Amino acid sequence: MIIKKYIGKTENEAVEAAKRELGEGVVIMNVKDVKRRGILALFGSKQVEVTVALEEENVQAYSRDNAAKRSKAESAVKNGGGIISQGANTENIEKKLDSLQILLENQLKKSDEEKKAAIPQEMVEDNTISSENTEENADETAEKESKSDYSERERFIRLLYNTMLDNEVDEKYANQMLEDIDKVKKPNMPFDYILANIYQKMVLKFGKSAGITPAEKGTKVVLFIGPTGVGKTTTIAKIASNYSMEKKKKIALLTTDTYRIAAADQLRTYANILEVPFRVIYTEEEFCNAVADFGDYDYIFVDTAGHSHKNDEQLQKMQSMLEAVKAKAECQSFLVLSAVTKYSDLLKIAEKYSEITEYQLIFTKLDETNAVGNILNIKLQTDATIAYVTYGQNVPDDIETFNPQKTVKQLLGGK
Repeated sequence: MIIKKYIGKTENEAVEAAKRELGEGVVIMNVKDVKRRGILALFGSKQVEVTVALEEENVQAYSRDNAAKRSKAESAVKNGGGIISQGANTENIEKKLDSLQILLENQLKKSDEEKKAAIPQEMVEDNTISSENTEENADETAEKESKSDYSERERFIRLLYNTMLDNEVDEKYANQMLEDIDKVKKPNMPFDYILANIYQKMVLKFGKSAGITPAEKGTKVVLFIGPTGVGKTTTIAKIASNYSMEKKKKIALLTTDTYRIAAADQLRTYANILEVPFRVIYTEEEFCNAVADFGDYDYIFVDTAGHSHKNDEQLQKMQSMLEAVKAKAECQSFLVLSAVTKYSDLLKIAEKYSEITEYQLIFTKLDETNAVGNILNIKLQTDATIAYVTYGQNVPDDIETFNPQKTVKQLLGGK
């Protein structure tokens, strides 16, 4: 794995510099503003630093091409697009985790102190026992010291493993994250190397969110599907507000949820506030007509009825409606899931909806749980992109584009 930082006047400029050197396979890990150094800082504008990672299968190709591209990299430095090489043990990773390494080491120290406290005082004060064991302890000291590096490393890895399990990461995925480290039997392996390696691996597993993409031609129909009670209507209102008020896009709101009158009324209220058209859809024909009527709009956001994943009849009806609309316009579906739903149910829900359509994921109610392991579990199980997460009822706030770095830091015990 290769980690590198690129600096440019804009994020796009830095990303393009990364792609020119490393290829299209790079994964963006972090983006931040940086100040120019030296006397130029007084006169120049801020720059953007982008940290990227090159996945393992692309490292060999990178090594072959690196020599040929080095001159281009040097030229980029002269033109203001600086490049800073990074190893696996990077300062950026340590900063990103906000002293997580120190936190974990303190937990290890605390564990040692607790073990010592558990030894009965009479055993410590008993000179006979101490004397009898002196030679034996002396003989064992050398062996223990020779194994200390490995034991500390293994304890650190075990602590990371338990932290992931506490965050409800599935055991098989926790083991996958740690298996590469377990293969490396190097003495004096620093904790920050282990931490950085696992952090990078998990970020790459999450990948980058694509989000809502515009239609190549005409309007884009964006459907929000999922079980009842996960917050689809509120999520649509948040996204619709952003696209209408911030991005100034022309949007319309539809609902096929005719089972709950309150849901239609809620979305109608949001439509009135945003001053955008709203329509309740009862049949496939009405759906297709609405798509035609709003054909000159940028986006049509559709709130679908929440269905139990066990109700095959309702799911088949939804699939039929989706296929009818896909014949009329470009569509994009988002499966909305609650972060507080238990893992076994999430698996069944994701499996059932995958039979209906391809989808990206939205996780809601992150404010109602301290364990976000299911986000990683479902991502790895479905291989679906995670687009957004929500953490409250406030509209248009309490929603953000999924941030892999923030989630990984939480999964590893950070704040």
